[in-house]
Amino acid sequence: MKSSLVILYHREPHDEVVIDGKIHYVPKKSPNGIVPTLKSFFADVNQGTWVAWKEVTAKKKASFEPKVSIEGEGNYNVLRIPLNNQQVKHFYHITSKEAFWPILHSFPDHFTSETTDWENFKEINRLFAEAACEEAADDAVIWIHDYNLWLVPQYIRELKPDARIAFFHHTPFPSVDVFNILPWRDAIVESLLCCDIVGFHVPRYSENFVNVARSLKPVKILKKQPVEGHMTPVGIALAEPEMTSQLSYKGQVVNIDAFPVGTNPQHILNVLEQPETKDRLAQIKEELQGRKLIIAAGRIDYVKGNQEKLEAYGRLLERRPDLHGKVNFVMTCVQAAAGMRIYKTAQSTIEQLVGKINGRYGKLDWMPILLFTQPIPIHHLLAYYKAADVCWTTPLRDGLNLVAKEYVVAHGGKDGVLVLSEFVGAAVELPEAVLTNPYSLARMDHAIEEALAMPPEEQEQRMSKMYQTVTNYDVKYWADRLLDQFKNLKHETVSD
Repeated sequence: MKSSLVILYHREPHDEVVIDGKIHYVPKKSPNGIVPTLKSFFADVNQGTWVAWKEVTAKKKASFEPKVSIEGEGNYNVLRIPLNNQQVKHFYHITSKEAFWPILHSFPDHFTSETTDWENFKEINRLFAEAACEEAADDAVIWIHDYNLWLVPQYIRELKPDARIAFFHHTPFPSVDVFNILPWRDAIVESLLCCDIVGFHVPRYSENFVNVARSLKPVKILKKQPVEGHMTPVGIALAEPEMTSQLSYKGQVVNIDAFPVGTNPQHILNVLEQPETKDRLAQIKEELQGRKLIIAAGRIDYVKGNQEKLEAYGRLLERRPDLHGKVNFVMTCVQAAAGMRIYKTAQSTIEQLVGKINGRYGKLDWMPILLFTQPIPIHHLLAYYKAADVCWTTPLRDGLNLVAKEYVVAHGGKDGVLVLSEFVGAAVELPEAVLTNPYSLARMDHAIEEALAMPPEEQEQRMSKMYQTVTNYDVKYWADRLLDQFKNLKHETVSD
């Protein structure tokens, strides 16, 4: 039976466990993140397919099962594209992370194309397209996710001219002058313009894409509209007052959408009610002994602003000796996967800064910073969110940032302070946060001081508004809205 919905994403939606020598494919242990959200789209289809890549050794390739099903999730299959170690290295670790990632996040000084294997990237994208077309029914929606699969839409359009193709961009999309640094810009844009709909988190990213397309191709703008609803149209770094919602290219209509992914408030609240979380929360509060807690959660990546946060915290302790012994900073900064060579320097810098600050100010009964470089269980993380007086979320650039929304939910709109970078997509939705510019030392210093000193009445006023936004525009709202669009999605052509 052919699939009416085919989702293409680089990650597999399951875990593999071995029981009595046999591999079982089971739902992922962690229900957080975008994967469970995307899987929820299969609920309304008779048959679906998820396409991902899987690293397979030459020895195991002969016995490799490309198509598997997940136990307890019966209405879709997972089709894995087998890649060898070198294909994965050049596709993901080098081309995606060393060439595309810095451009997407507006760090052109980190960009390198010398080691990029563009032919390998094209080949893997072609394999994804062929797999999608093989699985898709004639009227299926083929939904492609993120920059790793930029070239897939064009390959699909060549194989299946009438296919309904959707694409969602989970990262930022940079301005014209930055994106056009990519030597492969023409091929990437040509492919994205084969889609029936291209989605982004916020209007600034969608407008950047439209402007890139206009700089490279003879596109026509068919519809523009003011930015309405809960997204701030003016006043902050990523604000955009109006956006293009439809354009045409080579006779095809391309719909443009901008709507941020939400979090799962009910799941967060459920985890907070579990005994394990409550026990950990009580333990954290006992360990704090009345001290204020600042939390920063993320991973090791130069775009996440970890170095800037640590330096700002060091300056805080230097100018405010009255805070010594009265505040703790917990930073979860998860190491990158093995093979991600571009993050080695970032990790070393973070560890050195933590050591320097703890070495200078630490005492037997007070260590200023607690650093986690390994993932911590979701129960423990949410307990830290709940206990934290301040959530310090100041990436230099980020597509959305769900940490900010998770922190707001964990506090139920009652207390806490969210310090948020203007350069993350979530800032457009949450103007009540203490917004700051992580590139400015003075703004960062002022923001953390304001957060630590904010009176309870103001905390509740700000957090209650953000809680309303985050719970109204949650992940279910995002999913339902997209499902409505998919139901009406058709491959349209117009005369030029």
